[in-house]
Parts: sequence; structure tokens; C-alpha cells
Amino acid sequence: MKLVLVFLVSLFSFNAFASVDTVEVFSNAMHKNIKCVVVTPKNHKKAKSEFPVVYLLHGYSGSYSNWIKKVPVIDSLADVYQMIIVCPDAAFSSWYFDSPVDTTFRYETFTATELPAYIDANYKTIKNRKGRAITGLSMGGHGGIFLGFRHTDTFGACGSMSGALDISYIKQGYDVSKRLGDTSINKNYYTQLSAVTQLEKYDPKDSLAIIIDCGVQDFIVMMSRNAHEKMLKLKIPHDYIERPGAHDWKYWNTAVRYQLLFFREYFNRNR
Repeated sequence: MKLVLVFLVSLFSFNAFASVDTVEVFSNAMHKNIKCVVVTPKNHKKAKSEFPVVYLLHGYSGSYSNWIKKVPVIDSLADVYQMIIVCPDAAFSSWYFDSPVDTTFRYETFTATELPAYIDANYKTIKNRKGRAITGLSMGGHGGIFLGFRHTDTFGACGSMSGALDISYIKQGYDVSKRLGDTSINKNYYTQLSAVTQLEKYDPKDSLAIIIDCGVQDFIVMMSRNAHEKMLKLKIPHDYIERPGAHDWKYWNTAVRYQLLFFREYFNRNR
């Protein structure tokens, strides 16, 4: 038992010398460069095989560097699970959709189309939906489900950690009104561009692998619970997890390990 514990501690604390790079990806949709962290396994350059990719999204007020700074074990996990992890920037508060009121914010197009095209062109990736997953925390959890369901041709798996999955409840703050406009004039946008609404468009032929988790002390846990109940009613297969925890990095530090394992198992089933 002691040997097993030592091995597990080593596995998640040892620097596996995975490559952690910051790249700038040009967005034709927004006419600017966007920074992204790209984590590749240490054998990426010499490998003859291709690697699956997990797109890992940050939350509101965050940036592309959040995940690697707050959860530095990410590089070891990329090596252990033999996957590339990509953390794009989302301009503090893009909410990962193309804003219908501000054409300078087209982060759905960037994250779901332009970025995967860049990653596939510059890294040894599995270049189809069975080799791609997308997830994130809070606003990024919204992005994971929103983009996963809307772009099943790109992603075969998606997830959410502590996701703000229903922006129709966010009437003030978090820059939602900057992206969608007045809450009364543009009321439909708040519903139509919520992740929870995308669940209604699910097609069983898409065969998405879905994981949602949230801490029971999280102040927006009801958004995850409501999405879970809606998926049960719509008979959408998914994994749903609640654990002790709040809306903070202590929770996400653990949650991301569960999610990456979930995606690794999905990739294994579809090799």
C-alpha cells in the first residue's frame, strides 16, 4: 500500500518535462492575435502517432495562463494521459459565443473553428472529432457545453466544471450585457445563447461524451443541477458529479483531474 501511495504522489507531483508553450493564434474573424497555452507530452516531437486534444477554457475575469499557473500539475497530466492540452484566451468575459451586438467579439468562431485548425496544422493531433474534447470552469464551463453541443462536427466530448450554464439568470454584472445588449430589448439572446438551451438541440447521432461536475457549496450549483435534470428528461447520456467544494481553485484543481481521465477513457474507446 505504501508503494502505491508513493507512486501516486510521484505521478501527480513529478515534473514530466512536458512542453508548455505560449503561442499567438491569428483570428481572421476578429483580426487580431490571441494568446494560448499549449501543453504537449514530452514525447510529442519524436512520436510517430498522433495525440488527442483537450481544449481547456478559463472562467470570467481569467486568462489563457490561468490553468497552468493555478494547477501546475497540468503539464504532468498531459504527459500521463498522452494528450495535448490547449488553453485559449477569451478576452476576460467573452462567454465563448459570437456577440450579436459587438462584432469584435467572435470567440465561438475562434475557439471552435479557427483554433482547432491552427492546432491541427502545427501539432501531431488526431484530426477529427473523436480526438477532441472541450471543457472549462465557470464561464469556461458554459463554453465547454455551449461549444460542445453546437459543434459536434469538431468535438466528440465536452464538459463543464462549476459551469455558469444559464446566462438568462445573469441580469447584472459579469459583462453579459456588454456581449448581449439590453436585457429587455435583447431578451431572446440571453436564452438562445445559454448553454442549457443548446441541450434541446441534441441529436443522438452526435454521440457526445458529456461530463458535468460542481461543488455542493458552489453558489451556482443549481445551474448544473438544472442542466442535469434537463438532460435526464431529454434522455441525453452523460456523467454528472457533485462533490464537496465551492466555486474556487481548490475545487477545480481536483475536478480537472477527473475530467481529463474521463476524456482519456473516451479517446481510448474511439481509437
